[in-house]
Amino acid sequence: MREWLSWLSVEYADQIEMMLRLCGAAIAGMAVGINRDIHNKPIGMRTLGLVALGSAIVILSGSVYEGLHFGQDAVSRVIQGIMTGLGFLGAGAILRGRDEMQVHGLTTAATVWIAAGLGVTAGLGAWFITIAGTLVTLFLLTFGKGIEDWLVKIFGGNQSSDEDD
Repeated sequence: MREWLSWLSVEYADQIEMMLRLCGAAIAGMAVGINRDIHNKPIGMRTLGLVALGSAIVILSGSVYEGLHFGQDAVSRVIQGIMTGLGFLGAGAILRGRDEMQVHGLTTAATVWIAAGLGVTAGLGAWFITIAGTLVTLFLLTFGKGIEDWLVKIFGGNQSSDEDD
């Protein structure tokens, strides 16, 4: 049995690595999306998991012919395209009231963009950045509004009008 597993891991090492990167991207996006689901926001776990997974797929698609080694210029162009395209997807979540100056959906749009970034880092195999980025994102989504309100109260400004925490 061990010989078979050893052969399998050597024979399909690149495919196993790509599968781990894709799963890592999806998990990072889903972790951020769970927070959005808990707060009843329009974009949740499945959407952000798919955004992160899609970003990783695009990054990895360039590695199929060259193994898992990326050219710096090619990766840079792919990342730029992903982040620009996802900016438009996030823009669809931003709404402005007709009679008010408040804007809603900015945090949701930002989570779409960060999920794409987490997918890119997972696709590149930058595990520390993926995990640390996911944790910092979840910290900001969970505690950011409370910290912001507390700081505004201390410094005497107006309370946050961001309804999309």
